[in-house]
Amino acid sequence: MLGELLDRGLARAANAVAQAAEHIESFFHGLRQELAFYIGCLNLYAQLGQLGTAIAFPQPLINIERYRLSCTGLYDIALALTMRREVVDNDVNVDGKSLVIITGPNQGGKTTFLRSVGLAQLMMQAGMFVAAKSFTGSLCSGIFTHFKREEDETMERGKFEEELERMSVVVELLRPGGLILLNETFANTNEREGSEVAIEVISALVEKGVRVFYVTHMYEFARRIQEKMRNNALFLRAERLPDGKRTFKMREGGPQERSYGEDLYREIFKQQCRV
Repeated sequence: MLGELLDRGLARAANAVAQAAEHIESFFHGLRQELAFYIGCLNLYAQLGQLGTAIAFPQPLINIERYRLSCTGLYDIALALTMRREVVDNDVNVDGKSLVIITGPNQGGKTTFLRSVGLAQLMMQAGMFVAAKSFTGSLCSGIFTHFKREEDETMERGKFEEELERMSVVVELLRPGGLILLNETFANTNEREGSEVAIEVISALVEKGVRVFYVTHMYEFARRIQEKMRNNALFLRAERLPDGKRTFKMREGGPQERSYGEDLYREIFKQQCRV
């Protein structure tokens, strides 16, 4: 009997020690992950300092009814790290607008600007510095993206169907106050049908309180959105100089019917003729 009592006591003591050891081990695992995040932030800060690019500590806004985002010197941090130098930045003020439509010529920096907005928002909500000279923005309930993908190699479905399926998944996850970045979404069909689908989806998202940044070449869609949601939408256009040069700056301006693809045609074929 004494032996059994001793075994019970030892079993309880061993169980308590094992649980304590698991808790301590779990604590150190969590601590390691958190320290890795902070060390990564320090390394990134040092890299950007060596490049001489701007770094700002953002001002997050909470419990704001209307979406707010204003920044100066915003740039794509991934592009700067890849090119190892300063890149073109942009100033933008989206205060009070739930929808931002970005249009303009091909290769004008629209997608790069879209990435810079998403990365800055993500870094701010992670408690980090951002790649800008100044940044003030509302906190979002979630950040989502919808970018074009390559054709399905299995040929089981078309690109437009694949886009709709991915958008359906994203819509199920979106909540009021969320942010979604769309890049050429619904462009894999003719402009009339793509515009109809885009108007229905974007209107529903904005109505439910979702914030939308949308890069598009669909003039019909942008024109109708401008007529329908003029007071709640900001229109940006990638700048193109009269000689066709791209400055990669985003300026306020309505959509244009042309994307100036002939500029790229001349540039590419001129290079081929030289070769």
